[in-house]
Amino acid sequence: MTSKNTEQKRFNIGLIFVLLFMGLVSCLAIYSAQTTGQYGDNFLMKQIVWYIVGSCIIIVVMRFDPEQLYRLSWYAYGFGIFLLALLMIAPSSIAPVKNGAKSWFIVPGLGSLQPSEFVKVFLILALARTVVRHYEKFTEKTIQTDFWLLIKIGLVTSGPLLLVMMQPDLGTSLVLLSIMLGIIFVSGITWRILLPLFGVFTSVVGVIFYLVLWHPDILEKYLNVKPYQFGRIYSWLDPYNYQSTSGYQLIRSLLAIGSGETIGKGYNNREVYLPESHTDFIFSVIGEEFGFIGASIVVGLFFMLIYFVTKVGLESVNPYESYICSGVIAMITFHVFQNIGMSIGLLPITGIPLPFISYGGSSLMGNMLAMGLIFSVQYHNKRYMFSSRNEV
Repeated sequence: MTSKNTEQKRFNIGLIFVLLFMGLVSCLAIYSAQTTGQYGDNFLMKQIVWYIVGSCIIIVVMRFDPEQLYRLSWYAYGFGIFLLALLMIAPSSIAPVKNGAKSWFIVPGLGSLQPSEFVKVFLILALARTVVRHYEKFTEKTIQTDFWLLIKIGLVTSGPLLLVMMQPDLGTSLVLLSIMLGIIFVSGITWRILLPLFGVFTSVVGVIFYLVLWHPDILEKYLNVKPYQFGRIYSWLDPYNYQSTSGYQLIRSLLAIGSGETIGKGYNNREVYLPESHTDFIFSVIGEEFGFIGASIVVGLFFMLIYFVTKVGLESVNPYESYICSGVIAMITFHVFQNIGMSIGLLPITGIPLPFISYGGSSLMGNMLAMGLIFSVQYHNKRYMFSSRNEV
């Protein structure tokens, strides 16, 4: 095997092409969305810039080997907690309230920056290290050690989760929970612990849903849930009864996707007006212009993305690297499932963007940072696997 072939195997060519194709889809959809006359900014050029910045992030992160990432995990996690805490106490001139949430810093010359998008990735690093350190300390696996590991994972997640809920940002809170559940699922904790907890979790969700419908005042008082967030639930269950308020976007999204039918209306031939179509409802733009076929291609791209990340995780010889891949898979999967689900009315609207497709600098850079971790695992794992063979 030549050194050139060995070097090529250190890069995940398939994943690179998927990201490039997603970037192309994103630019095409955003360009079409911004031509509705609703916006004055050139979001396409901004998205291209963010993709360039994100590509640089991947290149930089890829140069860090997993051992260095392991050592930096708690520093990254602590930095993320610091940013979220700073956001809470920052004046409105630096961190204004938008749509009822205090989730962004205003950076002169760059626009808004959402720290929670990066905290997701930092949490993945911290949880992966937590699980690895636990099994290094407790080599003999028992119910007690598994329960202790579960407590550790919960404590690590609780810090950023509580700070994000205080903003409040329900969508990102759910993403953090999905990351935690993804790590728990692959951590090896016995199902004798997880099954009862799953039952309790399901019961809690049922109680919360009951309170949303019949006693929302309790959630407002004790969980700081805002009235507009209840509107998302009500409009999800009966959008046409709220079509002039919180159900407006969902009805327009359903109309746009439904009118696209099988092959769509053609590029830049949109007829349905939909607010924020360049961000959270970019999938509706694709569905209207390219129909079921175009939407299916986008879904297929995400299946390919998850496949390549899963393949990297399975090929890794280091548990820490595998946990990182699992966390990234959980994060991306939940984002895709929630965004597309809310666009077609299967799930409530939570303001979660479609990864790599929706417009947004913070979201895109956070996702590219996650991809940088995957490329790092692939790059350094391949070098380790083939190094002895090359030396012969």
